[in-house]
Amino acid sequence: MNKSKRHDRTRAQESSNAIERMYITMRHLFNRGFYKPMGVSGETLRESLLLLRPEIYGSISEEKAELEGLLYVIDRLPQGIEECTFINLTSDEGYANSHFKPIIPPKRRRNCYRIDDEQMNIEITRGRSEIYDILTHLTFLFVESHKISNRVLIDEQGTTTRDWIKLEKAVLKSSKLDQKEREIAVTHTANILGRTFNELMSIYDSFSIPTQPERFLHIVYWLGKLAIEETVNNNKRTVTFSPVLRERLGHHIHGEIWADNIKNVLKSNNLLDREIHVISANMHSVMNSLFMPQALKTFAAKKDIFDVYQALSQKENKALRNKVEKVALQNGMIYIPDNSGANIDVQIFDTSKIDFSKLDIDVDREKVSKTSELPVIIVMDYAFGEQAYETMDELLKPLKVGATNTHLNVASISLMGKAGILEGKKGDIMIPSAHIFEGTADNYPFKNELSKAELEGNDIDVYEGSMITVLGTSLQNKEILKFFFNSTWNVIGLEMEGAHYQKAIQAASKVRGNIGPDVKVRYAYYASDNPLETGSTLASGGLGTSGVKPTYLITRQIIKQIFN
Repeated sequence: MNKSKRHDRTRAQESSNAIERMYITMRHLFNRGFYKPMGVSGETLRESLLLLRPEIYGSISEEKAELEGLLYVIDRLPQGIEECTFINLTSDEGYANSHFKPIIPPKRRRNCYRIDDEQMNIEITRGRSEIYDILTHLTFLFVESHKISNRVLIDEQGTTTRDWIKLEKAVLKSSKLDQKEREIAVTHTANILGRTFNELMSIYDSFSIPTQPERFLHIVYWLGKLAIEETVNNNKRTVTFSPVLRERLGHHIHGEIWADNIKNVLKSNNLLDREIHVISANMHSVMNSLFMPQALKTFAAKKDIFDVYQALSQKENKALRNKVEKVALQNGMIYIPDNSGANIDVQIFDTSKIDFSKLDIDVDREKVSKTSELPVIIVMDYAFGEQAYETMDELLKPLKVGATNTHLNVASISLMGKAGILEGKKGDIMIPSAHIFEGTADNYPFKNELSKAELEGNDIDVYEGSMITVLGTSLQNKEILKFFFNSTWNVIGLEMEGAHYQKAIQAASKVRGNIGPDVKVRYAYYASDNPLETGSTLASGGLGTSGVKPTYLITRQIIKQIFN
């Protein structure tokens, strides 16, 4: 008699299942309207995150505290959130017109409002991806907080260790800590976190802000304090979703206002009937590529072009950036700061006003000079996850004026962003041939107008293949990524927007007829991290200046193709 074959689940399958459970759980909790992250309602999220052990959260499943993951999360959540028992996710509900001052996290553009000592409101205007992002970060934060309480609580009555008492004394001290006091406090905190004194001192200043130099101690103390209250007094932290947010989500409210603003600006400047090229990128690379040679002629005279771009990217060179922007605004650029809540600024370039004799990109000047009506370029800042579908879908719809629909003459859509790479290193370039949506077999193959050959030969490695669009970069672990990399999916990298953009483009061009069926698409990404390489995850820090060269290589190639 044949023995039945035993199927053991691989770590990749377990991880994939954990992501799916988290995704379903978060949607369920959102529909429910509230939950307690460290209570029964948050148990599935906690268990899934601990099973998943994402690279970005490092040692989340170990007893010792995770420092780089904590810094990554704190940079993306509002200052003071560690003190709050109640966190309320809201829509744009008018707080901008109140006395509440917006708190904007340094690494995520979102408006947050401290309502009182206990409550923080976080405005959600970028769709479900933003909710998933915040909930996973909060789950990590609260899991870490209970590691602290577990190490400092001695009994059920709330008696704490000497280390905790000393940390509390340092944090609540009214005067500024001197070096000796700081190092004593760090010594006690190291015991609490299960880390070395050296590890804490090496990351200490990364948490500091001008108004709060001892912020690291403050964060550890408040995380631990609220976790102790949960354990001893059952005073659970609560996350709520406002009724207005639950009603509005998925209705493209911010995306529609954002897209209508752009089309109205095109109409008022008589640009609506012109050929249009859309580029999703940052707010500097296209502008600098078009106008830097003209604006910084003397400065750039004896320098390598990429050294000039690098100088423009450095904080201290604001005067140089202002010069380029001034020339751009005088030569056909229109800047549309976002006021829709989408958090996506826009630049419109009327290329008929550009002096092509001063351009240092290899374009066919003879052809350009004979073209009666040069195109318009719309550059939109990066979308966030599912927001990419909302904004692109709304942008490609016709402008409705009375009973008439005016369709945009969109000739090409180019998307340049940063992504995690699975083969290669930070700063390398990826050229996708298809986007695969994580958690499903949904796939979006396309003809990419950009090719590997066009970007090679610049001392930067270029990879070509499929890319996976993930629910959130904070949910990735090595096992899943290795599966996609080693299997016939031939995945070279991961990002958050590609499949959403392509879904909107295909719908507009192939199904709804909002734009022409022969619209050209260009996708290229530069590697911000390598999640398969220890020490190269997103939590290990930014690219610094190593992202400048790939950014401009891609941007210049896109511009070259638009004009040639």
